[in-house]
Amino acid sequence: MSLIYQLGIFFYALAARVAALFNEKARFFVNGQKAAFPYLKQQLNHSRPLLWVHCASLGEFEQGRPLIEQIKKEHPGYQVLLTFFSPSGYEIRKNYDQADYVCYLPLDTASNARKFIELTKPEKVFFIKYEFWYNYINQLHKNNIPLFLVSAIFRQEQLFFKSGVRAKWYRQVLQKVTHFFVQTENSAQLLASIGINDYTVTGDTRFDRVAEIAANSKQLPLIEQFKNGQKLIVAGSSWAPDEELLIDFLKQDQTTKIIFAPHEVKESNIKRLLDQLPAGAIRYSQAEGKNLEQAQVLVVDTIGILSSIYHYATVAYIGGGFGVGIHNTLEAAIYNIPVIFGPNYLKFQEAVNLQKVGAAFPITNSEELTEILSQLLKEDEKRLEVAQRCREFMLLNLGATQQVLEKVFNSN
Repeated sequence: MSLIYQLGIFFYALAARVAALFNEKARFFVNGQKAAFPYLKQQLNHSRPLLWVHCASLGEFEQGRPLIEQIKKEHPGYQVLLTFFSPSGYEIRKNYDQADYVCYLPLDTASNARKFIELTKPEKVFFIKYEFWYNYINQLHKNNIPLFLVSAIFRQEQLFFKSGVRAKWYRQVLQKVTHFFVQTENSAQLLASIGINDYTVTGDTRFDRVAEIAANSKQLPLIEQFKNGQKLIVAGSSWAPDEELLIDFLKQDQTTKIIFAPHEVKESNIKRLLDQLPAGAIRYSQAEGKNLEQAQVLVVDTIGILSSIYHYATVAYIGGGFGVGIHNTLEAAIYNIPVIFGPNYLKFQEAVNLQKVGAAFPITNSEELTEILSQLLKEDEKRLEVAQRCREFMLLNLGATQQVLEKVFNSN
């Protein structure tokens, strides 16, 4: 199995190099891989102990971020190395000021893992959510360096919990993790079913992150002016299929205001969306001096303000549910507002739980969206009930970060 795994890594690297000839994201990945070791050799300073936090991409970073920032507050004697696998994480967060070092994680070959651990000499290591790199985990185990998996979540259909040689081999990878901080009781039970009992059910550190974001949300005068005291739908991280449904709703409702904050803000995508919207839709970057009070639609063509925009929403629609999966529901739910999303949400535990408590509403078509929006916008009592459920749900799930730190730094 080890040989098959190594071959898989080899062919992945080969495919990435070929793709880099045509694809910008692949090119970032290949160049970032090449730069990792030279960067570390030049930048690392071992005058203070180092903690290594690895996040696959941007979503995992949002889970690891509260951990990093709390470590910096409570244990300032440590340096932090932050690594990413995906360009979508590294390219956006490469200048993150709470990490002392930020780079790509070199591919998981035996030689890379050995070289990386020898070079960085981490005292403790945190992998966020889904990362199970065989050679890195094996090398950490050989060097008696504790590895903690944070905000981990497991499902019955994963290979770890099946029978056969491959499943057994992958289970051996899990057995070398020092401790699991899992999101759910079900994850804990799955680990116990294969003989792993070093776990704590802490929930998801992203709750702590979105609570901090909400506490520091920006005042946005243009959004305030646009809302003008009226009911407002905010469509966050929307994709074309999401936008089509909401545009259908707009054809039936000429009074409710709506803000589209597309997942992609490149010019071609913004123009595509504007071409489909009713006349009079305004771009956020061109909104200054416009008659925003009279406009029904605003299109956000910049990044970095969506979490603050949700603060103004009456209802939030979270995009991605008609594609590979929904985006961050918690950024909206922290403001105690109903959230709506498409059918592909079952792999996102927080969305499943929001739906279970009656604070989120999955839809599959235009008719269902119109029905639930009409209900939530017209029935104030219904919205207040949902707000209370959101509030209770969020409060119940705060505190995962502190539980992790207590276990890692204060347990004997």
